[in-house]
Amino acid sequence: MKKVFVTRQIAEEALQILMQNAKVTVHSGDLPPEKNEIIEQVKDAQGLVTLLTDQIDAEIINHGKQLIVISNVAVGYDNIDVETATRRGIYVTNTPGVLDDATADLAFTLLLAVARRIPEADSFVRTGQWKGWDPNLLLGSDLKDKTLGIIGLGRIGSEIAKRAKCFKMKIIYYQPQRDPEKEKSVGAKYASLKELLSKSDFISLHVPLTSETKDLIGKKELNQMKKTAYLINTSRGPVVDEQALYQALVEGKIRGAALDVFDQEPISADNPLLKLKNVVLTPHIGSATLETRTRMAVLAAQNTVKALNNETPPHLINPKVLEYKKNPNSK
Repeated sequence: MKKVFVTRQIAEEALQILMQNAKVTVHSGDLPPEKNEIIEQVKDAQGLVTLLTDQIDAEIINHGKQLIVISNVAVGYDNIDVETATRRGIYVTNTPGVLDDATADLAFTLLLAVARRIPEADSFVRTGQWKGWDPNLLLGSDLKDKTLGIIGLGRIGSEIAKRAKCFKMKIIYYQPQRDPEKEKSVGAKYASLKELLSKSDFISLHVPLTSETKDLIGKKELNQMKKTAYLINTSRGPVVDEQALYQALVEGKIRGAALDVFDQEPISADNPLLKLKNVVLTPHIGSATLETRTRMAVLAAQNTVKALNNETPPHLINPKVLEYKKNPNSK
C-alpha cells in the first residue's frame, strides 16, 4: 500500500480520502515539522501533503526516492523547489479557486479596519481612554468615490474589485498583461504601475512571489504613493520591502498599512512594525475559515489520490513533468 506523509493536521474529510487510498502518517505538532522529520518520512513515501510553511527543498525531494506527488494545501507554491521535483518526475499540485472569497473577504476587512482605525478604536475603549463623544476622535477615511488600485487582477483581485464596487469605489489595476475581458466584467480600468501608485487611495496586492515580484513595493514605489494612501498586502510578505514600508509609515509618506503576510513568519518580536498604530497586522489568516480550509484540504487530498492512481492530477502546477515522465532520459 502506498504511503502518504501529511505535514500538519488537516480536515478529517481530507484525511479520510487519503486513508481510503494509502497508509497515512500525520505530523502531530501544532508547529511545522522539522526538516529532519520530513526527510525521514519521505524516504519511503509516495505522497507528501504540505503547507506553505513547509520548505520543501531539493534535499528533501531527493530523499524521497519513491515520491510521486507533492500536494500543497495552498495556492502559492514558492515553498517548494518545483524545478527539482519536475526533474525527478514528481507531480506538484496546489489548491486554486477554493480560497478566493475567504481571502478577498479578509483583504477587504483589512482595508476597512485600517481606513476606519478599528484596532486603535478597540484598544482605546478597552484601555479606558474613552471619556466621551468627540467630533475629532479617531477620524478615518471614507471609501465612497475613493480609488482602489489592485495589483494583480486574478481570481482574488477580481473578488476584491467586486467588493469595492459595492462600496462605490473607483477601481484601477495593474499587471504585466492587460486583461480587457476581466476589467470589463469587474468594472476596472487598466493603469501602469506608476499611474496606479500615484492615483490610488488604497492599494491591494494580489501577486504570487517570484523573482519579479520580490520587493515589488519598495522605497521608490512608496514615495510615488499619495501621503493619504493605504497599502494592503494579503499576497506574500517579500512582495513588500518591510524596512522601506516602516520608514514610509514613520515619515508620513503614506497614511497606513494592513498586512496579513510578512517577510519573516511568524513575525519577530522586535519587528518595528509592531510599534506602529497606523498598521493593522494579522497572522496570515487569508484563507482561515472552517469551510475554506476544509475545501483546500479535500482538494489537496484529491490531487494526491489522482497522482497515486497514475492519473494526472487536475491542479498540476508543473505540467512539464509530463514530458519527463514520457522521456525519463531527459532528466
